[in-house]
Amino acid sequence: MLMKGRIRESSLPIISSEGSHGGERMKVQKIRIPKREEKHFFLFTSPWLLGFLIFTLYPMVFSIILVFTNMDMTGSGRFIGLANLIRAFKEDTLFYRSLVNTLYFVLVSVPLSLFAAFGIALLLNQKLKGVGFFRTSFYIPYITSGVAVTLLWGWIFNSQFGLVNYFLSLFSITGPSWLSDTRWAMPAIIIMGIWTIGNSIIITLAGLQDIPEALYESAEIDGASSFIKITRITLPLVTPTLYFNLVMGIIGGFQIFMQPYILTEGGPSYATYTYMMHIYNSGFKYYEMGYASTLAWLLFIVIMIITQIVNRTSRHWVYYDN
Repeated sequence: MLMKGRIRESSLPIISSEGSHGGERMKVQKIRIPKREEKHFFLFTSPWLLGFLIFTLYPMVFSIILVFTNMDMTGSGRFIGLANLIRAFKEDTLFYRSLVNTLYFVLVSVPLSLFAAFGIALLLNQKLKGVGFFRTSFYIPYITSGVAVTLLWGWIFNSQFGLVNYFLSLFSITGPSWLSDTRWAMPAIIIMGIWTIGNSIIITLAGLQDIPEALYESAEIDGASSFIKITRITLPLVTPTLYFNLVMGIIGGFQIFMQPYILTEGGPSYATYTYMMHIYNSGFKYYEMGYASTLAWLLFIVIMIITQIVNRTSRHWVYYDN
């Protein structure tokens, strides 16, 4: 029962219909929320809201101001207009080098990760005994400490006693110096990134399990092969999930930092020097906070443009139920 004086009308309507002689008539009612529940709502959301304002919104707004200054770590600096942007496009050669390396990582790792996640999810979607163990096993690398996993891969890619070169030697193949060769350093980082696709596998698996079994049964009655069922039923209906993984993979790929920083520190000869490493070095190694903020916002713009392109083109290959 709602007590008088404890009720407050909200602007959110509830739409219902009533029968009449001429047909149905729409009736709009307003939601009534008790003041006590309203106070509890603001009480429970205020910690998150304060955290968002202090640790997210304020740094974002302040970083926009830093773009037009040469402020350093001590807070001293002055307004310099567009000098940071001019420096990035005309003077900073590492800006383009790091951007090209990051694009290389994204263009190779994201498609391979999507393909691997889809293939593994198909295998894990089988109703077999013990499949739950394998689902957990593939997800564990995603939740394991990134630093520990990166150090482990450093040993695996060791040119002298690493496991990769050991297995290659079994086939009389001399393995390369993975982390000290400019041709193989970035592929090693890409392989390491693909290994941690457990989250994409689980999301793709959820999309596969959402496909009605009746569609497969109808296809079997019509004599469709497994390949036809995958290409004509599974793949089209799982495209919304693939689209989500694609966007998240692009956003995460452009922010690759930890693996190359720990294993190679951007080397050899800047072969694994990514854009996030350039931002980090500018801000926390050379203490150029204004220039680091400029690089960060340029990265934001690049990610926004690419994700918008993917979003616009998705209407041609993503299929929804409606």
